[in-house]
Amino acid sequence: MGFPTKVQLISRKASEQYYINFPSAVAQAMEFSKGENVEWIIADKGNIILSRKDVPPNPVELQKKRNNAPKPG
Repeated sequence: MGFPTKVQLISRKASEQYYINFPSAVAQAMEFSKGENVEWIIADKGNIILSRKDVPPNPVELQKKRNNAPKPG
């Protein structure tokens, strides 16, 4: 499920600043804290990645499933 969000622009005399706000549900699910530092990485013109250095532990450890389906041949 996605969370549509609008980009906001604040224009000042000497600069412009863009804002993107996280919906509360996303921030809570990610366990963000006030004042936390994050880093944006530009993957391409259609995707950005938000990276954080201090990540809270997952409440439940999940094992990733391997796809063992035979390759078409």
